[in-house]
Amino acid sequence: MNKARQMSFSYLFLFPSLLLTVVLGIYPLGWAIRYMFFDYKGYGEARFTGLYNFRRLLADTQYWDSVVNTFIYAGGKLIVTIPLCLLLAVILNQKLKGRNVLRAIYFMPTVISSAVMAVVFFIIFNSYNGVLNQYLLKFHIISERIDWLGPKNAMMTTIIIAIWGAVGNYMLLFLAGLQNIPNDVYESASLDGANKRQQFWYLTIPMLGPVLQIVIMLAIINSLKGYETIMVLTEGGPIGKTEVMYLYVYKLFFPTPSSGAVVDQQFGYGSAVGFTTAVIVGIITLVYHLLSNRMNKMQ
Repeated sequence: MNKARQMSFSYLFLFPSLLLTVVLGIYPLGWAIRYMFFDYKGYGEARFTGLYNFRRLLADTQYWDSVVNTFIYAGGKLIVTIPLCLLLAVILNQKLKGRNVLRAIYFMPTVISSAVMAVVFFIIFNSYNGVLNQYLLKFHIISERIDWLGPKNAMMTTIIIAIWGAVGNYMLLFLAGLQNIPNDVYESASLDGANKRQQFWYLTIPMLGPVLQIVIMLAIINSLKGYETIMVLTEGGPIGKTEVMYLYVYKLFFPTPSSGAVVDQQFGYGSAVGFTTAVIVGIITLVYHLLSNRMNKMQ
């Protein structure tokens, strides 16, 4: 087979992926960038408005509240998830009886649909007849029902659910990194008199550095972009307490008011909000990437 024929076969195999990238990635992105400057509701004629959508965005307090909520949600999730995943990975990397079963149990939430997971947790955290409140009352831990999905506790509840759903995925990455560390390193440290705590801080953590950087970056991106569970669980409520950026964007394109009132789709404004949201996520990711690279050079 000559070189030209090999190249043609290579492009033939790449064509389906390239086609999907263009149709599902590049074209929608170009479409959204175009309509950022239009007043378009998904039907009728699109009216050019220039930078009006961005001026409207600057004055949109509901969107900026969703940005703050996103940082609270992502921060609360990251602070707990990363250390917890690392701790579980270290424990399950030991020679424990039934460790493979435990790994499967912790990984299970990552393969469950976000919508199904949200429905199950709604049944658990429901304020009136939820399973959690029933058991807490039964064992006299609380004297009255807790409104887990109310204004005071809704964000905390969604963070707990997010942590539950993310632990298995990042734990598996940490576990893979731990299994690539040679046992000879720990044996040498033991001979030098290092205890388990010292081995963890001065050997395990530094040697897990590349994996840790990847896990943190993935966790940041996923936390800032996550909205599916919140959409099913609270729809951004109550009174916007759990409204996050991408859920706000979703509602502009696919409004689903619980009151049943007719709400126009706002493709033009939604495109501007979506673009701004993507820029915010991109800036945060870039800042983290630059900081991690600088830390690597300092080592």
